Amino acid sequence: MSLHPIADKAEVSVDFPDKAYMGSFGRHSQFDAYADTDSVAIRLVRPGEDRREAMVHLHYGLLAEILAELARSLTAHAALDEQHRANSVKRQSSSPPRSSLERRAEVS
Repeated sequence: MSLHPIADKAEVSVDFPDKAYMGSFGRHSQFDAYADTDSVAIRLVRPGEDRREAMVHLHYGLLAEILAELARSLTAHAALDEQHRANSVKRQSSSPPRSSLERRAEVS
């Protein structure tokens, strides 16, 4: 696991009946994302005096449902503006190939 710089920003909030926690993670923050046998995890870290860290673990079934819902939501909106589209394309070209999501043969 290694931390990577956040090029844009993320906001996190957790609401309880009697209180809410909110945090933002911008260009001076970092993230880590990884997968294991049961789930994926996303960790956001804001270093410094006002240090904050947020972590989310999603099992693959829930991740699949979330990605499908995001795809439906994105197709219902207008196209991304030029800045976000350029960032998206740049990041997509450096992403692992789609085959990384396909089932691999068991090696014994």
